[in-house]
Amino acid sequence: MTNSRKPNPLIPVILSGGAGTRLWPVSRRAHPKPFMKLVDGESLAEKTFRRALAVTDDASVLTVTSRDYYFYTRDLYDAVAGADHDHPFLLEPVGRNTAPAIALAAHFLQERLGPEALMLILPADHLIVNEARFQSAVDEARSLADRGYLVTFGIHPTQPETGYGYIRKGEPIANSGGHQVAAFVEKPDVETAVDYVRSGEYEWNSGMFCFGAAAYLEALQTHAPEIAAAARTCWEGMERAQRPLEIPLDLFGACPANSIDYAVMEKAPNCAVVSGDFGWSDIGSWKAMSELFESDAAGNRIQGKAVVVESHNCFIKGEGRLVAAVGVHDLVIVDTGDAVLVADRERAQDVKEVVSQLTDLKDQVAEYHQTVHRPWGSYSILEDADDCKVKRLVVKPGQVLSLQMHHRRSEHWTVIRGVAKVRIDREEFLLRPNESTYIPVETQHRLENPGTEDVHLIEVQTGDYFGEDDIVRYEDIYGRVK
Repeated sequence: MTNSRKPNPLIPVILSGGAGTRLWPVSRRAHPKPFMKLVDGESLAEKTFRRALAVTDDASVLTVTSRDYYFYTRDLYDAVAGADHDHPFLLEPVGRNTAPAIALAAHFLQERLGPEALMLILPADHLIVNEARFQSAVDEARSLADRGYLVTFGIHPTQPETGYGYIRKGEPIANSGGHQVAAFVEKPDVETAVDYVRSGEYEWNSGMFCFGAAAYLEALQTHAPEIAAAARTCWEGMERAQRPLEIPLDLFGACPANSIDYAVMEKAPNCAVVSGDFGWSDIGSWKAMSELFESDAAGNRIQGKAVVVESHNCFIKGEGRLVAAVGVHDLVIVDTGDAVLVADRERAQDVKEVVSQLTDLKDQVAEYHQTVHRPWGSYSILEDADDCKVKRLVVKPGQVLSLQMHHRRSEHWTVIRGVAKVRIDREEFLLRPNESTYIPVETQHRLENPGTEDVHLIEVQTGDYFGEDDIVRYEDIYGRVK
């Protein structure tokens, strides 16, 4: 007699947040690691989405992210799956780490698919090379999750890595390829990491998980009841008919911040680990990123334009400008046009300290690139001086900037491509290529693209302050009015 029970549905949940400070100056808060382009021109976020589509049972993927990243992520998904897809989003107003985020996702899936729904938790910034082996590991994990286990994916260590946490495997689980989890271990020193790898008992902790929505919420209630209660209050206080779903700031802000590892996995008795050998990396540093590129005979790995003279074992990444290296070795050199990083390859993990100092100095280079993505398109900073700021705006078809006003700057707009619809106070008119207009200080204005091609426009700001916080929004189709 065969078992005809229909398997519980498996829905991938992509977690997309964090600044990726160890990959500055390419990864910044406004455009973090998941959106970085890799060797093949595709971002980590796109690769994760494709991976999720390959294993979902519901033809949909749930993504937990912030409003800052929502529109850009949605556009990436549209490019991969088409604009008619139905992939829901949960938008966090502030970061509270992974345990609360996964709890809200569990509530969403319980309501949509029932308490037996299975969740596959995937960070948006991981790289997996062998998709077929990954899918086999997911099949193994879901079978254990069906049996009530909270499953984590362990990665067979290839070297004594000190940048990862480890999992010590316990007894094998009957009728499966998984093991019970004996212990979660913090990032070790080099000597301890060598012992872990030599023993064969330890796996790298990948940060990917699979379990039932109800099973996770039950474990959270047992081991982190304050987070469970706060997440439940958030869910009950949300307007659940809206799309995307926005988590209320006042409720989520009161939730304790904690990771799923600390809140649940290190405490729950029903944890299992499925070992994977599918070419996994979290690309947590420039050293790890450099290993994705082929090296020349001297061990140099290059992306962009570079000239290398008597230099060895360097990673050089340039964007637009030529980078020349003479007589150096074991360096990471990254040039983004507005910032240059030079670091010892073995100190690549410490790049985050640069971001920390820039943040303390309130330097915007810690947060923004020269090109900044917005829901309506993007802008590139062409000049940023004390007495003026010059931008090139690209507004996508059908998109509208907010109705806004500035206290401390005036603006001059010149269209160079496309046709823009402009509102200044209550007057509306079209602006065509080579035509200009002027927006005085403290004057309401709005820019719109009513056409079918991108509008390209040069904006010259004059005044005594040009910060993005000098924007008073009155109307905004993207929900940014405060």
